Amino acid sequence: MLMSASSDFLALCREQIALLTQGLGATLSIVYLTQELVETPSGDAKLIPVVIYPETALLPGEETAEATAYKQLQVGNVFVLPNHHRRLLTTGLESPNSSRESEIPDASQPDLKEEYLLSGNQIVLPLVYEGVMMGLLVTGRKDRAWNEHEQSQIQRIAQTLAIACILDQRRAWFEQQLHEQQILQEKQRDLLDNLLHQFRNPLTALRTFGKLLLKRLRPADANRDVANSIVRESDRLQELLQQFEQVIDLTETDLAPLLTEDEVFVEATIQKDAKPPLLLPGTGDKAVDCSLTDILEPLLISAKAIAQERKLKLITEIQQNSSLVRANVKALREVLTNIIDNALKYTPTGGKILIQAGQKKANFQGIVISDNGPGIPPQDLEHLGERHYRGVQAQTEIPGTGLGLAIAKQLIEQMQGEIEVFSPAINSKLTSPNAPGTTFIIWLPEVGK
Repeated sequence: MLMSASSDFLALCREQIALLTQGLGATLSIVYLTQELVETPSGDAKLIPVVIYPETALLPGEETAEATAYKQLQVGNVFVLPNHHRRLLTTGLESPNSSRESEIPDASQPDLKEEYLLSGNQIVLPLVYEGVMMGLLVTGRKDRAWNEHEQSQIQRIAQTLAIACILDQRRAWFEQQLHEQQILQEKQRDLLDNLLHQFRNPLTALRTFGKLLLKRLRPADANRDVANSIVRESDRLQELLQQFEQVIDLTETDLAPLLTEDEVFVEATIQKDAKPPLLLPGTGDKAVDCSLTDILEPLLISAKAIAQERKLKLITEIQQNSSLVRANVKALREVLTNIIDNALKYTPTGGKILIQAGQKKANFQGIVISDNGPGIPPQDLEHLGERHYRGVQAQTEIPGTGLGLAIAKQLIEQMQGEIEVFSPAINSKLTSPNAPGTTFIIWLPEVGK
């Protein structure tokens, strides 16, 4: 079943019929569109008229030649071909291997086949394009038969209508798909609102439990670090939740600055001079002079607890009193968290992870994170930093989205830094042929350099 024809398509049909009337002297022209191609008990194939000239052919009681001709072709406003012409309706439904010449008359061969002529001055042409039967063009005149040149022109008009019809149907299909997508997005938005609302309460409770735990632990208790980590990570989740709620309330006008002039759909990769992407940690915060040791300290507490649980050995080599770096603190913490989490996640039980701080290169200071996990294949290294790319890791049961490194790379570039990746790892103390490992180095500009 075809979708409803648009007003633009109907206007085109009227223009083509005007060419038949004014240019070729047609006194009756009708464009039919397929509504249902079903086998009725009588075997009649049915089409629906959408444009008719003259319109008086539809008026009851009129006994004009046009009206008489039209009545001979239709029953109850539905087109019915005579028995020996019904093959027209199956032309576009034959085997896909049939040639285009068998689907629609060729304008380069003006002589119409007998089945396309109802009489000497009436022509019926199927509207067929790429094997799809969409309707018929019926035209005729009462004073003379059509010559070869006129038949060729009529065939071109039929081809024009067929192409216009398929384009109109594709437009309608895309509009329907867009409408369904919008409905789906609205449902997803409602579900997201509900989930965010439900997420807020347990997050508040978790933060409260962490604070209560801190009050009950003595200052010398080693578990205070764990309780502090619970409160800190709860605060981090609270900030992300607030940013998320702000983003889902944005309108198209708010999002417009994120679109480039030559792109309609924009990936999350942002050009250097473009507005910072939404929902990235530290968005809007200014870079400050900071110590890598101070930033790493709370992250290492959490990492050690996770490593202990997973039976991993975490080794740290932190140079004290090293130079300050220029960085966005929240963003840098997110970068380090992502890369340390990856090392903890992909290193098998019994493995080792080494975190070093204080390395120098030109005017940069670096943090090195190495592991002795399975490493990264060469074919995947060149794709690191691409959104949703996981490479061979996608074939494992380890969960992931392929976003962590893409976010880290983007944040470091915003801080005028860079990330280097080596696999096998560059630290020979950790690696072995069976555990080549990976090394990440985060370079940040030193203050005053």
